[in-house]
Amino acid sequence: MDTKRRRSILEPSAKFVSKTVISFEVRMVDTVVPDKLLLLLVNTLDKHVPPKAIKGVIYGLDKLPARVRASLISAADDYVPDSVASSRKVSAVVSNVGKYVPDRIIPPDSADEWSNVKSKFHIPTLLSKRNYRLEN
Repeated sequence: MDTKRRRSILEPSAKFVSKTVISFEVRMVDTVVPDKLLLLLVNTLDKHVPPKAIKGVIYGLDKLPARVRASLISAADDYVPDSVASSRKVSAVVSNVGKYVPDRIIPPDSADEWSNVKSKFHIPTLLSKRNYRLEN
C-alpha cells in the first residue's frame, strides 16, 4: 500500500480522534486538574529532574529516524485542534517540555511545521543552558 493511499485512509480517523477524543481530554484536564498540581509538576520538571535524564530523552528522540520525527511534528501541526492549543494548562505543560527539544534534532524538511508547533503552543527556546549540556 503506498503512502498516499495509507494517508487518505488514516486521515479521517486521525481527524476524528483529534477533534473529539483529544479535545475531550483537554476539557477534562482544564476542569479537573488544579492549578497548584500543574505548577508542582512544571516546577518538578525544571528543578528536580536531573539534566542527564533530559539529555537521555533527547538522545532517544535523536535516534528515531528522521521520517518518524517529521511525521510526529506534522501530526502535531495538522491534527491538534486549536481548542487544545488554546488550553492554558495543556499549553503550559507542552511548552515546558518542548523547550528542552533542541532544534538540531528537528529534520530540515520539518522546520516550518516545527515553527508552527512552537508558535501554537508558545514553546520558548531554552535560553539558559545552566546544567544542560545538550549539544554533546
